[in-house]
Amino acid sequence: MRNLKISWELSSNLELQSENEVLRFATFDIERNRLFFASSSNFIYTTHHPSSQATTNSPLSFSSFYSTLLYNIVLKYTKPGDFITSLDYLMEKEALIVGTSNGLLLLYNVDDNSTELVGRVEGGVKFISPSPDGDLLGVITGFSQMLVMTHDWDLLYETALEDPPEDVGTCEASFSSDCPFGSPFSWRGDGKYFATLSKVNDSSSLYKKLKIWERDTGSLHAISESKCFMGDFVEWMPNGAKIAAVYDHKEENKSPSIVFYERNGLERSSFSINEAKDATLEIIKWNCNSDLLAAVVRGEKCDSLKIWSFSNNHWYLKQEIRFPRKDGVKFMWDPTKPLQLICWTLGGQITTYNFVWITAVTENSTALVIDDSKILVTPLSLSVIPPPMYLFVLKFPCAVREIAFWSKSYKTQLAAYLSDGSLCIVELPELETWEELEGKEFYAEALHSKTGFGSIIHLIWLDSHVLLSVCHYGFSHSNCFEQSSSTKDVLPGYYLQEIEIVCSEDHIPGLVTCSGWHAKISGETSLERPVIGIAPNPARRFSAFVQFDGGNIFEHISKLGTGGGASLQKHDDMGFASSCPWMSMTFIGGCGPTNPFLLFGLDNNGRLHVGGRTICNNCSSFSFYSNSTDQEITHLILATKQDLLFIVDINDILHGQLEPKYDNFLPVIKKRGGQEESKCINIWERGAKVVGVVHGDESSVILQTTRGNLECIYPRKLVVVSIVNALVQGRFKDALHMVRRHRIDFNVIVDHCGWQAFLQLAAEFVRQVGNLSFITEFICSIKNENVMETLYKNHISLAFIKEAKVMGPSDFNSFDCVNKVSSVLLAVRKALEEKVAESPARELCILTTLARSDPPALEEALERIKVIRDMELLGSNDPRKKSYPSAEESLKHLLWLSDAEAVYEAALGLYDLNLAAIVALNSQRDPKEFLPFLQELERMPALLMQYNIDLKLQRYDNALKHIVSAGDAHHQDCLNLMKNNPHLFPLGLQLITDPTKRRLVTEAYGDHLSDIKCFEDAATTYLCCSCLEKALKAFHSCGNWSGVLTVAGLIKLGKNEIMQLANELCDELQALGKPGEAAKIALEYCGDVNGGISLLVNARDWEEALRVAFMHGRDDLVSEVKSASLECAGTMIGEFEEGLEKVGKYLARYLAVRQRRLLLAAKLQADERSVNELDDDTASEASSSFSGMSAYTTGTRKGSSASIRSATSSRARGVRRQRNAGKIRAGSPGEEMALVEHLKGMSLTAGAKRELKSLLVSLVMLGNEVSARKLQKLGENFQLSQMAAVKLAEDAMSSDIIDEQAYSLDHYIMKSRKESLHSEAFSWQSKVFVTP
Repeated sequence: MRNLKISWELSSNLELQSENEVLRFATFDIERNRLFFASSSNFIYTTHHPSSQATTNSPLSFSSFYSTLLYNIVLKYTKPGDFITSLDYLMEKEALIVGTSNGLLLLYNVDDNSTELVGRVEGGVKFISPSPDGDLLGVITGFSQMLVMTHDWDLLYETALEDPPEDVGTCEASFSSDCPFGSPFSWRGDGKYFATLSKVNDSSSLYKKLKIWERDTGSLHAISESKCFMGDFVEWMPNGAKIAAVYDHKEENKSPSIVFYERNGLERSSFSINEAKDATLEIIKWNCNSDLLAAVVRGEKCDSLKIWSFSNNHWYLKQEIRFPRKDGVKFMWDPTKPLQLICWTLGGQITTYNFVWITAVTENSTALVIDDSKILVTPLSLSVIPPPMYLFVLKFPCAVREIAFWSKSYKTQLAAYLSDGSLCIVELPELETWEELEGKEFYAEALHSKTGFGSIIHLIWLDSHVLLSVCHYGFSHSNCFEQSSSTKDVLPGYYLQEIEIVCSEDHIPGLVTCSGWHAKISGETSLERPVIGIAPNPARRFSAFVQFDGGNIFEHISKLGTGGGASLQKHDDMGFASSCPWMSMTFIGGCGPTNPFLLFGLDNNGRLHVGGRTICNNCSSFSFYSNSTDQEITHLILATKQDLLFIVDINDILHGQLEPKYDNFLPVIKKRGGQEESKCINIWERGAKVVGVVHGDESSVILQTTRGNLECIYPRKLVVVSIVNALVQGRFKDALHMVRRHRIDFNVIVDHCGWQAFLQLAAEFVRQVGNLSFITEFICSIKNENVMETLYKNHISLAFIKEAKVMGPSDFNSFDCVNKVSSVLLAVRKALEEKVAESPARELCILTTLARSDPPALEEALERIKVIRDMELLGSNDPRKKSYPSAEESLKHLLWLSDAEAVYEAALGLYDLNLAAIVALNSQRDPKEFLPFLQELERMPALLMQYNIDLKLQRYDNALKHIVSAGDAHHQDCLNLMKNNPHLFPLGLQLITDPTKRRLVTEAYGDHLSDIKCFEDAATTYLCCSCLEKALKAFHSCGNWSGVLTVAGLIKLGKNEIMQLANELCDELQALGKPGEAAKIALEYCGDVNGGISLLVNARDWEEALRVAFMHGRDDLVSEVKSASLECAGTMIGEFEEGLEKVGKYLARYLAVRQRRLLLAAKLQADERSVNELDDDTASEASSSFSGMSAYTTGTRKGSSASIRSATSSRARGVRRQRNAGKIRAGSPGEEMALVEHLKGMSLTAGAKRELKSLLVSLVMLGNEVSARKLQKLGENFQLSQMAAVKLAEDAMSSDIIDEQAYSLDHYIMKSRKESLHSEAFSWQSKVFVTP
């Protein structure tokens, strides 16, 4: 599915020494890129080959050949009449080896300009062929002797190519000065064998045998049968697979054919060259890749250079270049560049052709494969047919060299440039009618023109009636065409040529227009540099971009577009860094920042350029995909040399997101655990190329393998984009078909713009799809997951679906806004009922929506089945019966969709025993299991039956309602039900109105609350049913002494009993660490002033203790409170001083640990290897190892030891870790964080602040102002230091800078004093003692 195109050609003329002198032989110096030519006058010429400049930044020019004349080297050693018969270049000697008709072997050193006679051969030298490795030299003499010698000129062996005739003793050698350039001696690529063509003496001179010889011994390895070969040349394919020769079929009145032999001498295959029977082939040669075979065919009127390619078991003629017969053209392939061919004429014109393989698939996915004079046409959007098969054929007068395709606005045209210099135009019908053309062949006529078009290299359409070409005049092969008078006046050179096309015949829809075309050249622009490619401008009529060698881009604007003359304008921002033979202009619409198009170029080194930058360095082929009707390109399809296929969003190119998203187009190495998703597709066959895509909903990429067959793949990314595009356009039917065809998750239809938006589109979805089987399949696939954010998050950008309308909450108030499945299925169910006529299939589909709801609406589904069953039991002739399936079919459908046990329980839940029995029978249940239970239920009263069914189904709320309704006889069952299911107590209290029974229920509820340790609620519940003793116990259990003493008053306990109860409560509260509450009981109920004040002092409630002491006028107790407060103040002063010391110690330790960690990290980073040299696993290991290091860590633990620890040791380690959580271990990984947390934990609590404030007030009241002032000052200093240390540590954690001055505690204390001293944190202070 490829065509061979001329990328550029350069021609130059050698200045020969005499008028009758002609070039005979040529050879190539690979190292210095030089060409050597031998002439009929025994002169040798050298030229520098221009291909070397094509790989550099220096541009090619039309004068890239530089010729140098060497002197006549044979005069020293030869006699008059001797002439050169063979020429080759020996790389090992860096010299030319020359053979002459008199048998001289001359070694000519080009650099020294010296000649050495290295041997003389009897019979003359007919042909010289060095082996591929340069170690041996094969020589064929005029006596048909074959000599093989070393590079030191030592003869290894000599043998006769032909068997001598029995009646002839000797033979004479005869030479013609017109020696053929063909090779009668050909080496295999590895040099182990060589092949020759030898005459058969006992038959006609045309019959020859192909012989294969062994290199080392010279023995005959294989020999073919006698065949009528043409000429003496044979050519072994460089890869060694085949040996090419030519059959002469004149006796059979047929065209010559090229035949291929295997190494064993057996014929393998052949093909006809499709020329006249008297045509002759003189030269056949393979290129260095063995994929192209070229030959010179001598015809009656002209000579042709033909190039064939083999693919899919068929030989295609891909190029034909014609020359005048008098030129006697010869050629050779570049030994290192497989697509570069050098040809020369007898008169000294040398032309270098640079070919490129281009895809034969056009922008609208039509394949146009060139094969000789035919174009094989196949629309890939209709069927993917690999060549040589086709849909129909366009036949032309002669071989096709270049084609241009135009398809726009329902008009499709094809322009073909032929090898005879003529131009043909074909207008094709609309693509929808092409199926009617299957198998047909259409003959196109050359268009009529008064002027010639020269030799066209590049050809494109500017508009439906204007062509733009790059052509040249004045060279040998362009002179082969018919010349008009106006053409003869054109100066030799290259031109950018505009051709206007007009058709004199009306195009008939549905038919192919192949004749009646006329053309004229409307404008020509002379060119001074070779053009690499041209591409039409999709955003401007009559405009095209021209790429010159070196990657420079110019815009050609036709005079039809400007109204004046044509112009060339340079675009530096669009240029490429090097020449790009593959160039494509893409229309991107409004996505582009400045231009609505992008110019892509691929050079010979695999670099893909766009917009003045290189986006890929290993590209092998590329194409474009569009899912819009306006042909706006949305994706780049890119294949790499590593056989990976990437689907690149055009927006990623525009926004510079290629590197993070596509990893430089290299294989993605999966992360540990396989979390990383592959961003490319592995091409399963090595060397396969992207030849085209099928746009729109088809969303396929077409690959062609090296064998020639086509593979059509559907990348998931393109498929999802196509589906979402169809959904955005409201084409639900098309989207559903694509989902089913490509096995995409059906949730894409719902999630593409939010499932809420789908709710209002459900009716349209059902109407368009129509097929209830497809809708059922869709219903069964809905799940509570947004697949656009999970499964397909990397396949489509969110910006692509922003244009889809998203509904607000008011649009779907009738749906469950939380549950996607239930809401969507409800919307589909309503749409089915409204948009689809009643039918059995519709009813089954509705049942499916109910069964697949979340949770399944089985009871509603069974209700619908029950209606159908009742209709059947009535036996009426209701016409609606035909619109519903049978009850049995419906039930089986429901059972198939749902769990049989769940359906059975749902049937029981309807309290329909007959329906439950039918469900049980259809679910293959054993009657012995369910029948006795159903019979027992049938014998019960209705309420008890419902109660028992509810118990079985664990519907306890309904069971309670039914058992309460059953009457007073079942009150105990009701009470037991609530005791077994305590959550029913509130409902029971609501349902039961009888006071006595209600009191029992309330008491049982209180007992339950006591059992679960809810004593406060239990006490309240007991009070509701007047169970005061139990309420007293409940208050006592929860520690509510106020409630206990209150209930004791309700019970009317005696004074002594209350006193005893108060003493008990006081002791209990004191034991529980609640001295403040115990003090209240002691003072209020026990009258113990001494004990009460002692408890208040223990509670550090200094102000209250002083108040009580003064209230009772007890100076002794006042003195006791004063002593205790002074003692407490002294203790707190000591604690604050110790706290200040600890804050400084912990902060200094933290800063030291942090500094060592940062220094260690910097050292490790300096010694770290480059990230590019680490694979992902190594980098992950290094990261995980470093994460466990602290400032004191000297090594990491082995991972293997951690992997074999038992569960017991892990639990023990967890217990120890929990026990030691408050400790700070030096050198532990979490030491820094532990130190910070410890500093935070040293802050004053709210209780400590409250006690401190109370102590300060009490000290002042007792006249100890000095102690109070000292206490507040130390407390203030401690709190400021602690807060400053925490702030310093937090700031240091967020920075990796080591700065001792910046992270100073004194600096942070001053800062905290200014910011926080008057804040809520220091509200415990007395302002009279505040330090100024």
